[in-house]
Amino acid sequence: MTATSRGTARFLWASVSVVVVETIITGLALAPAVLFIHWQSTWPMSTWIRLTLASLGFAPVYLVCACSLMLYSALATKALGWRTPASVTVPLREFSWPVLNWGRYLMTIHVVRVLAGPAFRSTTIWNWYMRLNGARIGRNVWVNSLALMDHNLLDFADGVVIGSDAHVSGHVVEHGILKTAPVRLGRNTLIGIGSVIGIGVESGDGVQVGPLSVVPKFTQLETAGVYVGVPAVRVH
Repeated sequence: MTATSRGTARFLWASVSVVVVETIITGLALAPAVLFIHWQSTWPMSTWIRLTLASLGFAPVYLVCACSLMLYSALATKALGWRTPASVTVPLREFSWPVLNWGRYLMTIHVVRVLAGPAFRSTTIWNWYMRLNGARIGRNVWVNSLALMDHNLLDFADGVVIGSDAHVSGHVVEHGILKTAPVRLGRNTLIGIGSVIGIGVESGDGVQVGPLSVVPKFTQLETAGVYVGVPAVRVH
């Protein structure tokens, strides 16, 4: 078997496995909703009353299903070892296991952020999910963005604030090459709305990154500094 055919076989296996795992996870998460609908259909009352009560029950049932999805997804990726490899530089075209595990990990994160993220972003429950999914998050951290990927490469100290739609991840793809590195934010760091934080970025305590700024990869942000612009530069 050639290297190309082995890579293709690995890709097909990874694709099938992630579909199977996501199907099982989603099915388990939806079980409370299915049980509720079945139970509600047995109520001895008029159709209009059942529909009214079912409508009122939609929100709490959705929240239960969303929490279940976060829990099952995080436990599954941990058990299966689907994580973003730390500090690697590998070509995508070879479909190596580090690349495929990274892809499957990001797929599970994407499903959760689409189906559960809108309800729980910027809450303690979202922090709980990210911790369970591999992130290191301190106390009083506020994450108001769904554009955080590679959770196992994120390290946020106490008091970190991530603004709406800020993008923070531990990977970048350049010319077909996957590159990864941890992102570490010191205490009370503030990442402004819509900002982009590159891989390997480290900040001291009390750093502020202004809205719509881009911090290049492997940048060291000095303690208590204020950074703005594209690329971000220190202004205070």
